[in-house]
Amino acid sequence: MTEVIERAASKVPAVTLGFWIIKILATTLGETGGDTVTMTLDWGYLAGTALFLSLLVVLVILQIAAKKFHPALYWATIIASTTAGTTMADFADRSLGIGYAGGSLLLLTSVIATLGIWYWSLGSISVASVSTPKVEAFYWIAITFSQTLGTALGDWTADDTGLGYDGGALLFGAGLAVLVVLYFTTNISRVFLFWAAFILTRPLGATVGDFLDKPVSDGGLALSRPLASAVIAALIVACIVALPQRAGQHPGRLETAP
Repeated sequence: MTEVIERAASKVPAVTLGFWIIKILATTLGETGGDTVTMTLDWGYLAGTALFLSLLVVLVILQIAAKKFHPALYWATIIASTTAGTTMADFADRSLGIGYAGGSLLLLTSVIATLGIWYWSLGSISVASVSTPKVEAFYWIAITFSQTLGTALGDWTADDTGLGYDGGALLFGAGLAVLVVLYFTTNISRVFLFWAAFILTRPLGATVGDFLDKPVSDGGLALSRPLASAVIAALIVACIVALPQRAGQHPGRLETAP
């Protein structure tokens, strides 16, 4: 008997260089966009969190209800998760007084717990398996926690360690470079490397976003948050149009043939 594994399209994009470029841009937009609402427009962290979290819930529902991969819908959901992550992390770190280190530890625990429950429940945390509502729910919960963790981690690195925003960006960029080297030179689990890279792109985007819009006295460039957000959003749209956007593949139904 010969086993034949059918391949079916998943509802998340293939993990390519284009995916990572758009992901980093999206995380940077999450920082500048979140700060635009909470700081520039003076909504505050609680109201900003309520706004972006509500938008995220709506988009996740639409994403799960969709029958196939839609690039615009997927990336809109990613941007909503990273923007909600920015405001949620800022609310926990600053308004609740948990602090950057405490917030980072709490959120890291949440990410690990989500991935652990996902693996225990379904036997895999590979994004190649994202094709059913249950898996998608785990996927978006893990992503939202990782985006929030990235904001807290980026702020902790930039503010509490003394590295500043540019130093923090270099640190996380170097971390991603190490993961790339490991990907091409070792047999380390690709699933582990994906989630490690996914988490690290968020503090990279957070520190780059803060570097762009924070005051010069704080080590930033003091650029307009709304303007920076608009430019980054335009770059994301251009990348979605110009770079190949195809659904990833996942193992489908297992059949046997004589």
